[in-house]
Amino acid sequence: MDHLPTTEAAVTALRALAAEYAREIEVSHDIGADQTSRRSAAGVGVTTDPDGSLPHEAYVELGGLPRVTVRLYPEDDALITVEGVECPDVRRDDVPAFLRSLFDDVAHVKARRFPPGHFLVVPLPGDRTHREYLPMINLTPWLSSRVR
Repeated sequence: MDHLPTTEAAVTALRALAAEYAREIEVSHDIGADQTSRRSAAGVGVTTDPDGSLPHEAYVELGGLPRVTVRLYPEDDALITVEGVECPDVRRDDVPAFLRSLFDDVAHVKARRFPPGHFLVVPLPGDRTHREYLPMINLTPWLSSRVR
């Protein structure tokens, strides 16, 4: 697993991944403390953080199924949305592996009988998994086809 020290490094890795899986990719960038979503306390016209750095956030949309979007934050984490299901707090370094699990059909939906519920389970390197609860009403055809 490669270390992705910046948002731009992560975007470059996602572009390579999109090319590998023949998927369309659209990227938009928000640069500056007054533009990024987690810097709401920045004053008018203030573009840098107190330490002088310039925060960079990116929003990536990938074509095909499953429908996937990625919001890369300057704080080394990401929000990945899969078929409308938000997976928050994914480490930036884990984003390419997370998407590979989705695109290689390794990710699955685990069903529980009692109490009833579904979980999106995405395997990550190092015998780790990311689990996200799914309300039953939100199961799209792609998610339904991955139920175990």
